[in-house]
Amino acid sequence: MGGPVFFGVRHLSPAAACHLRRALDTVCPELVLVEGPSDLNDQMQWLCHPETRFPAAILAYTKHPPVRTILYPFAVYSPEIQAILWAHEHKVPCRFMDLPSPVFLAFQEAQERRRLAELEAMEEQEDEAVPEEADRACHTESVYRRLETLTGEDHDTFWERNFEQAEDYQSAAGAFGRELRAASEDSRQDRAETVAREAYMKRVICQAIDSGIPAEKIFCVCGAFHVAGLEENAPMTDEEEASLPRADSTATLMPYSYYRLSSRSGYGAGNRAPAYFELLWDALEQGGLERAPYLYLTKLAAAHRKAGNLVSSAEVIEAVRLADTLAAMRGSAYPTLADLRDASVTTMGHGNFSELALAAADTEIGKTIGFLPEGVARTSVQEDFYRQLKELRLEKFRTAETQRLDLDLREKLNVKSEAAALGDLRRSFFLHRLRVLGIHFASLLPSRQAGANWGEYWDLRWTPEAEIEIVESALMGDTVQGAAAYALKERADSSGSISDAAAIFQDAFLCGMPAAAQHALTVLQGLGVDAAAIADVAETASRLSLVVRYGDLRRFDPAPVVPLVQQLYLRACLTLADACVCDAQAAPAVTRAMDQLNALQLGHDFLEETRWLDLLADISDRDDLNTRCSGFAMAILLERGAADEELLAREVARRLSPGVPADLGAGWFEGLAGKNRYALIARLGLWRQLDDYLSGLDDETFRRALVFLRRAFADFSPKEKNDIAENLGEIWGVSPRQAAEVLMSETTQAEQELLNSLSDFDFDDI
Repeated sequence: MGGPVFFGVRHLSPAAACHLRRALDTVCPELVLVEGPSDLNDQMQWLCHPETRFPAAILAYTKHPPVRTILYPFAVYSPEIQAILWAHEHKVPCRFMDLPSPVFLAFQEAQERRRLAELEAMEEQEDEAVPEEADRACHTESVYRRLETLTGEDHDTFWERNFEQAEDYQSAAGAFGRELRAASEDSRQDRAETVAREAYMKRVICQAIDSGIPAEKIFCVCGAFHVAGLEENAPMTDEEEASLPRADSTATLMPYSYYRLSSRSGYGAGNRAPAYFELLWDALEQGGLERAPYLYLTKLAAAHRKAGNLVSSAEVIEAVRLADTLAAMRGSAYPTLADLRDASVTTMGHGNFSELALAAADTEIGKTIGFLPEGVARTSVQEDFYRQLKELRLEKFRTAETQRLDLDLREKLNVKSEAAALGDLRRSFFLHRLRVLGIHFASLLPSRQAGANWGEYWDLRWTPEAEIEIVESALMGDTVQGAAAYALKERADSSGSISDAAAIFQDAFLCGMPAAAQHALTVLQGLGVDAAAIADVAETASRLSLVVRYGDLRRFDPAPVVPLVQQLYLRACLTLADACVCDAQAAPAVTRAMDQLNALQLGHDFLEETRWLDLLADISDRDDLNTRCSGFAMAILLERGAADEELLAREVARRLSPGVPADLGAGWFEGLAGKNRYALIARLGLWRQLDDYLSGLDDETFRRALVFLRRAFADFSPKEKNDIAENLGEIWGVSPRQAAEVLMSETTQAEQELLNSLSDFDFDDI
């Protein structure tokens, strides 16, 4: 009588999956044991469900923050999945045999603690030598790097050429696993975890034998690295098993993607090209690897054509021939992906991989996302998410490709049901709740039309990370709305400024959650008694203004917000002038606040207009304030028709006079040019006064003024600059077109050197 059958595999190997099924057919075991957490056996029924589409992953996570997770992803060509499917098809018991997931999570927590302790020790002893254990260079990954150096090929290519094409896969993989084990010298912690895992798996095998199953009828599927350990090591004792640490955790099954399964995403056990390896699996299922070059190159050509490029059949045929030749030269029976890539670049890419990059990514990695049937074990938040996704007709957006979703939040009057009439508004609430929870499924885009808040525009794209984020949000509530309410409350309770609280209130408003909005408003009112900078007051008032103006659109009663907006407006009017006593660095924030307050007053009839215009007139007229703020106040008065041409001319003459320091005059003009530029450009007298002012400056003062004027004109559009040049041409008595051509032309080297010298100008006395 022999012992259990140990079949060593690579976790994502089509050949391993194919040869494994053949070995199972030969052995006809009474029990199949698979490397995987032994507490997750209940997930196997869903892995075998006829509606399940791979890739999929089992996610285990801790129930308490900080959330720690471990993933066990599977593709259709994973040997573990094929072992599970074979057992299901043949009605043979199948179980996972590795350490339970709570133990792995506890190991992860301990490892993090050790890492933090090591970092602290290194900070305390920066000059001491690195411990020998931390300086080892013979980890498993380093063995792979040494193989790459010896073979001249990356590890995926080495594996494909030597194992995916092997006739006796089981012997080859077993030998590789033993040699890898002998050459590796992992850290003490990694070795301890490996020993614990193998001892536990050996314990499960021994328990199966003790239950009466013949040893030779037990078929064990594990990583090739572990075969020697399972053959030689002793099983874990009851005492050792009882002493294992465990974290409070749970598990769920989730769809996965080929991109996340690839090593390019950072997954250590992945392969470089999951879609290509599925193609190898298809070839093996259809008769042999000789079909793989045809499948790969025709798919690559189709993807290249889809991208708008021309590929002839002759180029594909020539690529097949070249790949076969390269494989023969490199010592393999069939072309590997590296051979196919070289051949396709030569024939279809004309020697440049960049021409084929998009098609290669589509063919080698792919955009495949798995699917799980309804009823699969999920957290309550996951269930709520998928229910709403279906109810709101957003299921079609759960793809790896970014898709645009345009929402019209206005009630539709040509439909029968209320749900349909407010369909886009309900979608908006749902997507904003996901945004608040940090679930990266939808990204809000800027509005296409200023002031038209009835339209929202989103980019939607599904990733496995979004599924993990949904699972993690289960710690905050049982539903998406409940979790979002908890997240908003936590943010509100920890907010330290009125602008932070106003941002939370606005988020609650956008999420359609009045109770959460009321809590944030209460926090905001509590913070409102404290002194706040004018920028915070203006930002807060602007956010609340949005709720007042568009509350009806989102079915939100804005009445409680109006008194607070009035209070903030009054506070801003009382403190704005004092805020304008500032330096050049603070002035932009003050002018932005001034602009926000002006829009606030324009947007609401219940805010006193006379008070605001009188305040602007006072700021514009005063000489003891930052001149940029005074200039911006004048710009607002002009825009609102509260200042006439005579007042503007008087202010220009006063501010741009030889007795005024150049930086103050140029700063005032910078503020004046901050709004309503087309109206300024149309005033020819303004530019005549500016020209007279600059013409009267001496060289040193002109250089000083030029620095500020360059900043003032920095964000003018080319058309605006061209219009100004035409004004100056008319003032100087030359053709406006000629003046524009001269002033808009590229600077000469001498002119550029002069401008560059301005960077060395002394501003210490400003």
